[in-house]
Amino acid sequence: MAEFKTLEIVQKSPNSQVFHLRLNNPSHRNALSHDFFAEFPKALSSLDQNPNVRAIVLSANGIHFCSGIEVKSLNSLTSLSSTDHGRERERLRREIKRLQGAISALEQCRKPIIAAIHGACIGGGIDLVSACDVRYCSKDAFFVVKEVDLAITADLGTLQRLPRIIGYGNAVELALTGRRFSGSEAKAMGLVSSVFESKAAMDEAVEAIAEGIAAKSPLAIVGTKEVLLRSRDMNVEQGLDYVATWNSAMLPSDDLKEAVSAQVQKRKPVFAKL
Repeated sequence: MAEFKTLEIVQKSPNSQVFHLRLNNPSHRNALSHDFFAEFPKALSSLDQNPNVRAIVLSANGIHFCSGIEVKSLNSLTSLSSTDHGRERERLRREIKRLQGAISALEQCRKPIIAAIHGACIGGGIDLVSACDVRYCSKDAFFVVKEVDLAITADLGTLQRLPRIIGYGNAVELALTGRRFSGSEAKAMGLVSSVFESKAAMDEAVEAIAEGIAAKSPLAIVGTKEVLLRSRDMNVEQGLDYVATWNSAMLPSDDLKEAVSAQVQKRKPVFAKL
C-alpha cells in the first residue's frame, strides 16, 4: 500500500471491505497543505481502483478533524512570481482548479465515502465533508465556515455543496458570519446524520454502518451514488431518464440474481468484487 506524508490508509482486518482514509498531520491539526492536495486524489484513486474496497471511512488522527487550509499554502497562492498580471492570474486560476479537483475527487470516487468527524472541522474541513456521501460526528465536534474571516470567498466547494445539504438560508448565514456551530446544530440542519457521545462510540458505529454498506451489491451501491450525484444537477424528469438509462445497462447482472436467490433461500447474499 502506498505511503503518504499527510494521509494514512488502514484496513482494520484482512477480510474487511471497509478501508479507512485518515488525515495524518496531527501536529498541525490536520491543516491542508501542498502535500495533502497532491496526495489526496492519488489516495482516493488507489482506493477506487482497488477491488477489495467497497466502502471508505474518512477520518483524522489527533484531537481535531481538520483546521482548514495551511496558512503557508495560502501565502504561496497569492505571491506573485511575474510582472505579467494576466499570466499570474491565469496561473492562480489553474492552481485553484487543481485544489478544487482534489476535493472533488471524493465525489469522483465510485465507492461510498463516510466522514467521521471529531474536534474542529474548519474551513477546508467543511469543503471535505460536504463532498462526502454521508457524515457523522462526535459530541465534541464543532464546525466553522471560516473563509470570510481570512478575507477569502470560499472556493473549494462549500458554497456550492453546503446549500444543497443544509438549505440555502442556513448556508448563507454560516458563510457570511463565519460563526462556530456545534455537532447538535449540524445534526438539526442535516449536515450530519447522527451525533455520538464520544469519538470511540462514533468510530464503532461508523465501522458497523460501513460494513453494512460494503455487504450490499457493489453495482447497486456504485449506481446509487452515481445517480444521486448526477440527479443533483437535473430536474426530476432528467433524473428519471438518467436512471432508466443506467439501469437498462446495469440491472441485468449476477448481483440481481444473487440478491433474489438469497432472499428466497433466507441467507446473506455474497457478491463478487467490482
